Amino acid sequence: MKAAVVKEPGDLAVQEIPRPEIGEYDILCQMLYGATCTGTDRHLIRGSFPYGCAYPVILGHESIGQAVACGGRVRHFREGDLVTRVSALPVPAIGLGVSWGGFAEYGVARDHWAMRADGLPAFEWGAFRVNQPLPSHFDPLDATMIITWRETLSYITRLGVQPGSRILIFGSGANGLSFANHAANAGAEAVCMAGSFSRQEAALQVGATAFADYKTASAGQLAALSPGGFDIIIDATGRNGNADLYMPLLKPGGTLGVYGIDDLRSYVLNPNLARGGFTFFNGGYDEEETHARVVDAIRTRRLRAGDYLDRRAVWDLEDIGEAFRALEERRFIKAVIRLSGE
Repeated sequence: MKAAVVKEPGDLAVQEIPRPEIGEYDILCQMLYGATCTGTDRHLIRGSFPYGCAYPVILGHESIGQAVACGGRVRHFREGDLVTRVSALPVPAIGLGVSWGGFAEYGVARDHWAMRADGLPAFEWGAFRVNQPLPSHFDPLDATMIITWRETLSYITRLGVQPGSRILIFGSGANGLSFANHAANAGAEAVCMAGSFSRQEAALQVGATAFADYKTASAGQLAALSPGGFDIIIDATGRNGNADLYMPLLKPGGTLGVYGIDDLRSYVLNPNLARGGFTFFNGGYDEEETHARVVDAIRTRRLRAGDYLDRRAVWDLEDIGEAFRALEERRFIKAVIRLSGE
């Protein structure tokens, strides 16, 4: 089978690798579509992923597969199911790892519920809680957004967004737009965004109430978006220097979260710029805890893939390099990779 492999920083190629074999709790899936992540994927390709990476690795963590075979102890999945966050497996024989391995023609999910019920240790199934079946009528291309939505909904829920909150979001990529969408769905009073001017229309479409161009906006212009300050500020890019702009905008007792990873290891935060005491959120997210809520929001059209994905931005696996070049040129919010025939 084919997979997109980062051989070393700057070298992304599609190559043949062995098709994975499954165990008794595994589900073999034909991979249908995978969405690009301009944060994690881009850093892995560049060699700047802040958590480190041992190359070569199979790229991709936003893929949807369809179950084609189930191991003998699988009880919660069946052939034909659409499954979230499926990935290829490492191939130790050729020194190939995964990060997280979603851009491949076949991948493996795991029945974590069955493993837990049968008494297997959590380290064997915990990471596979991201494998969740989807309603059969869901479009697998649109469903690639579910991973981004689960992560960001979990994060912003843990941050404490609620009806009446006033929120400022730095960054207008898919994560920033998702935060705005979730905040609007939660009944936030003000959902303000500082981002690329080209994304203003998209931001307002998903629920932002105000938008400022991050290239030209001054601290005073940002403050004017919410003169009384913001209850929550989310830095969705993690770029050093953002903090100097947003720290004076946080209400005393407010909460700040840095979600992006662009300058994770060198990010500087000066608390003396704040109006008073504040909470720095470092509580992460858990995709599984918001899966049902995201599925319900899709059903009720409070989350719409069409606000994020352009069906002109679909590439075959062999052309994945061109997809990432299009993203570098900011032609699309996300690109979708067609991994195999449906």
